[in-house]
Amino acid sequence: MKSLFKFVLNTIPRPILIRLSIVVRPILAIVLKGNRFTDPIDGKSFRMFLPYGYGNQRNNVLSPSTLSLERHRLLWLYLQNETDFFTSSTKKKVLHFAPEQEFYKRFKKQTNLEYTTTDLLSPLADVKADICNLPFEDNSYDIILCNHVLEHIPDDTKAMQELYRVLKPGGWGIFQIPQDLNRATTFTDDSITDPKERAKIFGQYDHVRVYGRDYFDKLRSIGFRVVEEDYTRKISAELVTKYCLAPGEIIPVCYK
Repeated sequence: MKSLFKFVLNTIPRPILIRLSIVVRPILAIVLKGNRFTDPIDGKSFRMFLPYGYGNQRNNVLSPSTLSLERHRLLWLYLQNETDFFTSSTKKKVLHFAPEQEFYKRFKKQTNLEYTTTDLLSPLADVKADICNLPFEDNSYDIILCNHVLEHIPDDTKAMQELYRVLKPGGWGIFQIPQDLNRATTFTDDSITDPKERAKIFGQYDHVRVYGRDYFDKLRSIGFRVVEEDYTRKISAELVTKYCLAPGEIIPVCYK
């Protein structure tokens, strides 16, 4: 199964994968039903989660029902338990980059959100746009979600500046990235263009860097006030295991 998933991830373009997954997801949820692991996004439980990874595959990380990964479930728990994202009495303008399937319909249904999605390629995007040249006015959004996007962007400084520009003063955003916390500094090498070599070095064929601990300071240099939220430390070890989270993963919560 791990070999099959690895082949699919590395050969089928992401927009097609999104459409295929809509068909496959209900079947997987039935076949893998059990009580060992639970997806907190929809509350469904399974005997196992699926493997995932473009290079080295991780076991029990892809939820059969929502197709969420560790980072998605962690973000859901944080939004649900630590913010007023779902409960605000005043309507919030939300901009969501490269919207994840497991969030898209749920966020769309939130009556307290004025929810806009954007991406260059995703079929779920309301606005097709380049993150380095956004078609939105300054200070437009109360909340911005931009998760596992910046590692794809050659000029991430410009992208971060655009995120800062369109966020309202007093607003906040969450900009998760794949991060090696053992690295002090981010690694990039523009000479690496072969997809297989990129997957080997950067973790995925379409990534252009490996972020280190300096990622947070780069966001601060743009103007954000950054809280490095190690949210798995606020959750019991039993729930970290049950929800298949990645212990120690940091949520960068960025305020303007």
